[in-house]
Amino acid sequence: MSWTLALLLLGVALFVFRLYNKRTAGRCRCTARMDGKVVIVTGANTGIGREAARDLAARGARVILACRDLKKADAARDDIVASTGNPNVLIRAVDLLSLRSVRDFCAGVLRSEDRLDVLVNNAGVGGLPNELTEDGLVMGMQANHFGPFLLTCLLVGLLKKTPGSRIVTVSSAAHPFGFFDVDNMNCEKSFNGFYLYCNSKLCNILMTLYLAEKLRGTGVTTNCLHPGAVKTDIFRHVPSELLKSFVSASVGLFFKDAHMGAQTIIHLAVSEEGARVTGKYFVDLQEQVPGGVRPGLAEEVWRRSEEYVKLAEDERPFRG
Repeated sequence: MSWTLALLLLGVALFVFRLYNKRTAGRCRCTARMDGKVVIVTGANTGIGREAARDLAARGARVILACRDLKKADAARDDIVASTGNPNVLIRAVDLLSLRSVRDFCAGVLRSEDRLDVLVNNAGVGGLPNELTEDGLVMGMQANHFGPFLLTCLLVGLLKKTPGSRIVTVSSAAHPFGFFDVDNMNCEKSFNGFYLYCNSKLCNILMTLYLAEKLRGTGVTTNCLHPGAVKTDIFRHVPSELLKSFVSASVGLFFKDAHMGAQTIIHLAVSEEGARVTGKYFVDLQEQVPGGVRPGLAEEVWRRSEEYVKLAEDERPFRG
């Protein structure tokens, strides 16, 4: 096959992908207000987290932007307040690569808030190096799973006290490629960046499944989602400048913008379906069956995660 024909076929494939991505992109049509409600969105200083926070602020919610980069968070808050007219948008520092930071953040939330209506676990990253954090965890796994896992555990009590509260976790369609091995959950034994990302996104789904079972009957719903192929800077840490440039050019041409990528988050946070359905995986506002899930795996991943984050007895949301 000639290079000319190969490039032509690639161009056609990318055009079809772009057309499919646009035609199947769901848009949240729910007009529900969020006045008097409290929402936390992690990673809200950029991308789909920022757009989800903007929408929820426009509905009247008190929105807490949980961010590591406070300079970007300041800019995001000013932008959201200006575009929505809602001044009740706050910044709280949290670095998911530090379990101490996560614990400090949650302690602050429990001191300042008497309710939590929606927790959006949005923050995530790809392309981090094969290095350990101060907690002895591989950076990518801590950013995408162990940090959000601890944060969720510490806030479950407040969610249970709030009628009709919800947990919304951003996963990825890459999750079935994790080929999950509980004995290599921290990805230390054989590091592979792609495998690690997929593995962490499968963990997001397994966490959701376990939470849904344990929270059944409490009024708290928990769901996860794939936001679609979205133009964000999630792979800003990829070490190869050539690869980074290729990814940036590709997503700019063919992927959804952040506003459209946030639609499923918003749907699960505000819609009647998000209040009724729990333990499900959504893509473009539609429920789908996740891959890579086998019986008993969610419970095993939860138990191992408790060990990795050194969850104290009084921090465990489900005891016994």
